Amino acid sequence: MTTTSLHEVVGFVIDSDELLAPGGFLKLRRFRLRNRRADGTISDGYWCDGIARPYGQDAVVVAVFARRADGIAVLVRDGLRPIVALARDASIAVIPEPPPTMFLTELVAGILETGDHGEAGLRTRAAAETLEEGGFVVAPAAVIMLGAGMLPSPGPMTEKLYFAAVEVDPAAQLALPGDGSPMEEGASTRWLLLDDAIAACVRGEIVDMKTELGLRRLRDHLGS
Repeated sequence: MTTTSLHEVVGFVIDSDELLAPGGFLKLRRFRLRNRRADGTISDGYWCDGIARPYGQDAVVVAVFARRADGIAVLVRDGLRPIVALARDASIAVIPEPPPTMFLTELVAGILETGDHGEAGLRTRAAAETLEEGGFVVAPAAVIMLGAGMLPSPGPMTEKLYFAAVEVDPAAQLALPGDGSPMEEGASTRWLLLDDAIAACVRGEIVDMKTELGLRRLRDHLGS
């Protein structure tokens, strides 16, 4: 059984569409909208803001893993996240939390570029990010796709995240080359057992949502 709200929305009336703060890593697109209803009436106006990158709409998340005697281990990366460190106010959090630190624990991930098309493009980008952020040389053909892409925050963001995995030999890790950006300075990697990493997400020790989803998809894949 499907229920709908009193007013069925069939379209939008766009009163204005502005691009704000161009030139940075992100852009803000601000709409002034009204809803067009099935009965022909129009709603009151409201603002709707969207955040997007000027290039590279989507990203790929890579669960780099290894089979060890003690179980499946996953590579996590501690990298700079200045916005979280500088702008998140722990004092007003609903549940008490420690102040954010400069570094955040995440899976390897990277922005999809203009030439990255289809699954082949996703695999190529995943392999490139595995080298840049993880220090492992892998072939695109070795990359495993972990289901469909997801919208992490559809209120303000158009970005979709695609999930992948790749198995590596921990002994083959190289120094992290990065992409030359200051944002990647000081990054480091470490290994966690897969179940321990997921448990750390549940406890709030790892707070990156895409990382927990990537880890869970990896566990589902390996258990299937």
